[in-house]
Amino acid sequence: MGVAIRRAGEGDREDVVRLLDAAFMRDPVSSWIFPDEEYRLRTHGALMNAFFDLALSEGYVDITEDGAAAALWWSVPAGEHREGDDDGPALLRQAVDAGNERVETVGRLTDAIHPTDRAHEYLHLIAVHPDRQGEGLGTALVAAVLDRCDREGLHAYLEASNSRSRDLYARLGFTFMGTALDLPDGPRMWPMWREPQTAGERTV
Repeated sequence: MGVAIRRAGEGDREDVVRLLDAAFMRDPVSSWIFPDEEYRLRTHGALMNAFFDLALSEGYVDITEDGAAAALWWSVPAGEHREGDDDGPALLRQAVDAGNERVETVGRLTDAIHPTDRAHEYLHLIAVHPDRQGEGLGTALVAAVLDRCDREGLHAYLEASNSRSRDLYARLGFTFMGTALDLPDGPRMWPMWREPQTAGERTV
């Protein structure tokens, strides 16, 4: 049976942010940004809310019909540097947790490695509720966009935040770009790129 997917909107904010908060609460990058667990429990949701805003502004949010999984995508044009982009990480820090330099640091470091030479769909975040892991919901969300990328000749990009997700994305056709991002005294992230594929090249 297929997974029913729809485009999320402003009315889905509370549910999507709650899902992101639950799914990423103990992710290596979230744990690095907010190392104190009690503080993370109080503040992490504000970061997820800001990411939801960014997705609605820069792209779109897809959600499974039952609300158990969601993906935040940005549509990135080729070679375009918008006025104010350099201020984005600082503005995010001010909006989420002004005293936390790591909120800004991770934004600046990921911006620095983000490809700009070709238009692509950027998978910023994908979340599956902890109780629904292993059911293929995340794969279905990503595959739906990758199918469109293949039809339209679009590239795709992401940063994997753990080795398990890195291996999953590799099975979906993403390739490690060769240089990992090591957060200062923190976890490793793997930038991954995907070329549009023909039907015979797809593995999923």
